[in-house]
Amino acid sequence: MLGCRPMDGLIATVEQYISTETLVTLTALSIVFFVGSLIAIPFILVRLPTDFFDTRVPRRWMENHHPVLRLLGHLAKNVVGAIFLFAGFLMLFLPGQGILTMLIGITMLDFPGKRKLEAKMIGQPAVLNTINGMREKFGKPPLTIAPDS
Repeated sequence: MLGCRPMDGLIATVEQYISTETLVTLTALSIVFFVGSLIAIPFILVRLPTDFFDTRVPRRWMENHHPVLRLLGHLAKNVVGAIFLFAGFLMLFLPGQGILTMLIGITMLDFPGKRKLEAKMIGQPAVLNTINGMREKFGKPPLTIAPDS
């Protein structure tokens, strides 16, 4: 059991700063985020319209609804977007699909310059190829983006 001693020392050092309960909670959250992202991200990305990230196409969400319902809808959408953005940021350090989760969070938030930021993120070949690969597995056409993205 000589190989375990360095690990025991590491664990003891970490436990000086972080309680065992906190470590267990962080481990559980890490697992939940990882499994949740494996399920939620493809579910969301394959349901997007092909021109969702095309900056030439305007987005009109809840346009024909009552103003109060539209306000509540936008509020709920922004709260969920903030949660996705925060979870995606955490997934940059924990297991999960951090960049894709952050992209979904950003698409749900309302702020100036959002469409440009989305276009910049989706314009990265690795991101676009990953999303289109997911869409292809589910029989969906690839996303289209503006030529200047």
